[in-house]
Amino acid sequence: MTPPEAPETEPGTKPPAVSLCPEPGLTPRLQRMQNRAEFLAAARAGRQGTASMMVQARNRHDDATTVRVGFTCSKKVGNSVARNRAKRRLREAARLVLPEIARPGWDYVLIGRFEATAKRPFPDLQQDLRDALRKLHR
Repeated sequence: MTPPEAPETEPGTKPPAVSLCPEPGLTPRLQRMQNRAEFLAAARAGRQGTASMMVQARNRHDDATTVRVGFTCSKKVGNSVARNRAKRRLREAARLVLPEIARPGWDYVLIGRFEATAKRPFPDLQQDLRDALRKLHR
């Protein structure tokens, strides 16, 4: 099934595949944090709150060129639908913003806020992330 916003193509042809990953070598490589210990280590480091999210950042002090990022939303954000929507918005904001501002060898955790993460206009959400990262890197 084709989404309604997809451009029209001629019958029998497939639209070109689109990669959402940045080209290698141009930006720091993003990895997902999945272990509880990594989240806890970031929680003990610096944090910066914004209107739409809380950002925790930790310098790993290693020579890795990767940037690790994790996303979380507590049950205060809402039911599973609301939490997943908030996390999807955080993931997309991170995908667009982190390659330009993130520092290699750092861990970042983005925590969604009740209603604000899901309802804030997306450009404002991106700007909140940029502002938080600039403050954390001072």
